[in-house]
Amino acid sequence: MLKNILQQRHLILASGSPRRKSILQDLNLEFEIRTKEVDESYPNHLKGKEISEYLAKLKAFPFLSELNPNQILITADTIVWLQGKALGKPDSVDEAIAMLKLISGKTHEVISSVALTTTSKQVIVSDVTKVIFKELSDDEINYYIENFKPFDKAGAYGIQEWLGFIGIKRIEGSYLNVVGFPVQKFYEALHKI
Repeated sequence: MLKNILQQRHLILASGSPRRKSILQDLNLEFEIRTKEVDESYPNHLKGKEISEYLAKLKAFPFLSELNPNQILITADTIVWLQGKALGKPDSVDEAIAMLKLISGKTHEVISSVALTTTSKQVIVSDVTKVIFKELSDDEINYYIENFKPFDKAGAYGIQEWLGFIGIKRIEGSYLNVVGFPVQKFYEALHKI
């Protein structure tokens, strides 16, 4: 269905995430992948979805001078928001352990934002999903990190992996948002753009 609407458009996914690539493929969309290194620093005063929206926009910036009028650039960012603090991707085993101990037995929010950028405008969509974790044992945390190496995932876990299977008691909101892409809102935004 979207394929017909986007016949005159060329989609560019500016992400190396295999999960985002898979989601777009499952939507039956044709796209190319282009990536550029971006410093994912953000101002300290930003909170919650302000952070993921800022970073989704920031990731689009290096591509702006290259876009053609028929192209739509897709950039995205996901954070875990807990107790007034954003958890991004862990830089080390110790940081991953600390993050998982922090979310153990608590409820946190996963916030994903997508920027759709053309030569004439930019549309940002965001979604928030609550994730409720059971108490995780040290053995469970260590096993997960050793076997799944979650260093490319916000909050040091993937809902679609072992720790998500055994650790998440329930979610309130979109599952795919926790995977890292607010698909339903993205779908609506593509119709509008």
